[in-house]
Amino acid sequence: MNPGFTPKLLQWNAHQNTRSMPWKGEKDPYRIWLSEIMLQQTRVEQGWKYYENFITEFPTVHDLAAAKDEKVFKMWEGLGYYTRCKNLLATARVISTIHKGKFPDNYEAIKKLKGIGPYTAAAIASFAFNEAQAVVDGNVQRVIARYFGITTPVDTTAGKKLYQELAQALLDKAQPGLYNQAIMDFGAVICKPQNPLCTECIQQEECEAFKHNLVKQLPVKEKTLQKKERWLYYFLIQVKDKIYIRKRTGKDIWENLHEFVLFEPDSALQENFEQLPFLKELLGRQSFKVTSISKLFRQQLTHQTIHGQFITVQVNKPVEALTHYILAERAGLSEYAFPRFINMFLEDTSGQAQLF
Repeated sequence: MNPGFTPKLLQWNAHQNTRSMPWKGEKDPYRIWLSEIMLQQTRVEQGWKYYENFITEFPTVHDLAAAKDEKVFKMWEGLGYYTRCKNLLATARVISTIHKGKFPDNYEAIKKLKGIGPYTAAAIASFAFNEAQAVVDGNVQRVIARYFGITTPVDTTAGKKLYQELAQALLDKAQPGLYNQAIMDFGAVICKPQNPLCTECIQQEECEAFKHNLVKQLPVKEKTLQKKERWLYYFLIQVKDKIYIRKRTGKDIWENLHEFVLFEPDSALQENFEQLPFLKELLGRQSFKVTSISKLFRQQLTHQTIHGQFITVQVNKPVEALTHYILAERAGLSEYAFPRFINMFLEDTSGQAQLF
């Protein structure tokens, strides 16, 4: 273990770290928790405005716990990974009721809360309560892997254990919160995934990856994420000025968000939608008219690519087969939380994609 790593990191943090975020230096565990949950799988630039909106709307955990699910999901709209939002509400209500609004003040107790794993628990414990717990996120793993020249994959059991042990050994026990923020910032602005600033790096002389030209190869990951393609065709079944929508359930993407009537084939469809067996079976003998077909939309998620179109269908009376849907006012769709893929269509103003 090189004893120079930690003091050099803290020196860099004190004199060169200009990374600014609204939650840096925060001691309120509620605000720390909120920021950490929002930044999971989310860029800081994107999460920033959501954090500020949530703090304004829900300044305390009691305010968040008392909020209606629909309002919170609507405010979360666009951040993705909606299970985070579901767990956020569940944990807020536990803290508000069972813990009387007081956040647990130690790592082990914090980790027992829903939606909080080792990383988030360590962040809250160190930032809010000065507990000597090292955070290990992607930034930290990358810094440690390159500095020590570690080839053990970060996504294996052995790798996770090794990185946690090294992170804990490097931690400044007297000021763990300051150190944790410093190493995460260092990974974000100096030891970046692509084009790291090695020539400006204060750790360069001792960095094994730099010395052996392994910067681009580290850290190592064993598993390569398999991405799949999905084709989603949304039918806007309209009865006068109302459209059928429902809330998504199950463990698929976009849980608890709303959607139109969905048909998901295994591959792309041709645009002869009026002859589609799915539509004919859905509407039965009722007459209908396809009034518009959107352009093709695409969204890249972490593990899958979503393609699809939106087909507006006018009918004269309610559809018997859609009893598990609700008929929402077309002009009031903005009140419901939709996934980003659907909002891309709703916000589009070109040609047949225009709804309003």
